Amino acid sequence: MKLYQSSASPNSRRVRIFLAEKGISMPLVPVDLGAKEQFSDAYAAINPRRVVPVLVLDDGTAIGEVPVILRYLEEVFPEPPLFGATPQARARAAMWERRVELEGFAAAMEAVRNAVPGLKSRAIAGPHDYEQIPALVERSRQRVRNFYSDFDARLTDVPFIAGEEFSVADITAVVTVDFAAKAAGLPIPDEHRALKRWYDKVSARASMGA
Repeated sequence: MKLYQSSASPNSRRVRIFLAEKGISMPLVPVDLGAKEQFSDAYAAINPRRVVPVLVLDDGTAIGEVPVILRYLEEVFPEPPLFGATPQARARAAMWERRVELEGFAAAMEAVRNAVPGLKSRAIAGPHDYEQIPALVERSRQRVRNFYSDFDARLTDVPFIAGEEFSVADITAVVTVDFAAKAAGLPIPDEHRALKRWYDKVSARASMGA
């Protein structure tokens, strides 16, 4: 297996952290987003959506979309479980990971892609061009702030996003926080103490440097 990915891609980082948590080693094939390598014919043959990351299996099968890549890796490498060890735990981890992705990750991405000058006609990642909608930026930033508030409340009751165990939901959440802080200037507010405690604890894991 090999992973086509970019160091500049938050979605790629989600998979790299997952691999590190599992102790999985595989070749990482860099895709230069700045040089628009994702739009080359060679890469389009691997992933017609022209986004990263993509997991290519030994038989040449290409698997795109981060949640699907992570699910596949969990099935092939079940230990340690990052989607939960029981049906209930798996449902809980998947539910919270989905909420993080929709309420936090997507909001941060929308805020950045509608504001950065270099993405003027690339407001939505993929094979088609979409113009930015500046009016979305402040709404998206408010969504990120609401995400922080809601998940601060969640983390006053549990040590990790999905409950008692570190899971895929924590991976997506920490990547969301880092991306929002760096690319959108939206770090965790000081008043969100539970969220900050969680972030400091999770960020100290060795996998976060992947």
